[in-house]
Amino acid sequence: MTPLWWMIGGSIGAWLIVTVATPVPVNPELLWGMFGPLVSAVATWIVVERAQRLWPERVIGTLVMLFAGKVVFFGAYMTTMLRVVGLRPALFAAAFATYLIGLYVMEALFLKRLFIDGMRSSSGA
Repeated sequence: MTPLWWMIGGSIGAWLIVTVATPVPVNPELLWGMFGPLVSAVATWIVVERAQRLWPERVIGTLVMLFAGKVVFFGAYMTTMLRVVGLRPALFAAAFATYLIGLYVMEALFLKRLFIDGMRSSSGA
């Protein structure tokens, strides 16, 4: 579960630092810009980690399905945040993109480690 704590802690830590250090008000856009990508990254990690443990041969298919689900989720999420909640578009989009990219990088690094560890355990090394 360590990767989950890194993703959650890193996201919240960055949010706190930017919130305190920025002289202009950046919330609620920064908070909501973090929330969607963080929920997506945490859910992805939980599902992929479980798939790797139970059905390693299905991980790629699982990742493809999760990606398709993310496309739908992010479209609905951004539409809701901008049209219903009424967040400032430029600030929300910047926060969303920054967190999305940062969390995707973290996911990729953790997935690499997960797959390498899975290969080691399946080879008996």
